Amino acid sequence: MPALTLREVLALDPVRAAGPELLAGESVLDRPVRWVHSSEVYEGANFLDGGELLLTNGFGLTDPDEEVRRRYVRELAARDAAGLAVEVGRSLPQMPAEVIDEARRLGLPLLALHRVVPFVRITEAANRAIVARGLSGQSVVRGWGEDHTAALLADLADRAALNQPEVEARAALAGFHPGPGAQLIGVSAHGTREVGVVDRAVRLLGGAGVLRAAFPGDVLAILALPGTSRPRRDPVRTVQDAFRTAAAEPGLTVAVGHAVDAGGGWLRWSDTLRAARTTLELALTVPPAEPAVPEGPLVTSSRALALERELTRGGVDANRERLAGMVQHALGPLLEWEAAHPSDLVRTLEVHLRHGCSPTRTAALLHIGRQSLYQRLERIESLLGLEIGDPDLLGELLAAACAHRVVRGTGRPP
Repeated sequence: MPALTLREVLALDPVRAAGPELLAGESVLDRPVRWVHSSEVYEGANFLDGGELLLTNGFGLTDPDEEVRRRYVRELAARDAAGLAVEVGRSLPQMPAEVIDEARRLGLPLLALHRVVPFVRITEAANRAIVARGLSGQSVVRGWGEDHTAALLADLADRAALNQPEVEARAALAGFHPGPGAQLIGVSAHGTREVGVVDRAVRLLGGAGVLRAAFPGDVLAILALPGTSRPRRDPVRTVQDAFRTAAAEPGLTVAVGHAVDAGGGWLRWSDTLRAARTTLELALTVPPAEPAVPEGPLVTSSRALALERELTRGGVDANRERLAGMVQHALGPLLEWEAAHPSDLVRTLEVHLRHGCSPTRTAALLHIGRQSLYQRLERIESLLGLEIGDPDLLGELLAAACAHRVVRGTGRPP
């Protein structure tokens, strides 16, 4: 059976209720739609895998720079998005002319939604229709509870307009019943289109409940660790260890969010899942501070990349100039030296600071001898004119070294 087309999505009742106006892409309305997302993340294109219709209330288009708005459209087209639907009238008074022009030039369907309809209604109706149609065998892999699981996870990840009774009812429909005192941990995995790795990790955890579904591009899950059998050790590390053991797919990257109380409200559910997804994007686009493990999956957590997440809050592009200034102010002499001499001083500094200024640990992680490390540290102190161990400088130096890595390495996920 043929895939659901953009024309058919536009005919759905919740979409028609939003007062859609087609501003570009009239000739490609019969292109297939693989999934419908709502997102206000400026780098939202990084989460797309091709064929998705993106819903937004326009935050990503409010930048005063015309070129920034054009780039937003170009990135969506480069990821082969099925289209862009923008709510106009609240965050965005009207559709910018350059957005329309860029969409027409690239053949990207562009919709203006003139009436407010909760995106959850649109995504749920559209994705249910997509799953029902089957997308010619290329649809979202059905999670437990048919398409209800995938729709709920997508809404939580995008923080759609929800309420606690609705979330609990939809979770129950998908067979997810966190008990009293349960802790929830969001998980996002890239490098597989199957949910098997989540199922294996759940079996290792013993007694954990789970919501999980495979989407085009990644797998999303929320794990519930029962309060009655909560491990004495850190629950985040417990989940990480389970995924390291369960992972079999080569090139798999898994990001684990923070632990939240299941009874703390649906926003907490959303927070841990969004933290996992943001962490996954950073893990895929920012080079690690330390040499990568030669084999096995990369399993990281939101707190392991907490500094990276804080530095890029609101998006890398929005912070790029500020981060570059921070780097130049704190590490300028090191950058000048590295530009003229083959060295690894900035990374040495960051690894050293991240590990409590322990020479033994730093040398081991960098695979160099302690004497070589001491020589590097002396060079760093000489160039910067300061002592690395000064407590007043640790925060500034670590933030600058991390910012340098973020700005230098951020790109599109593979």
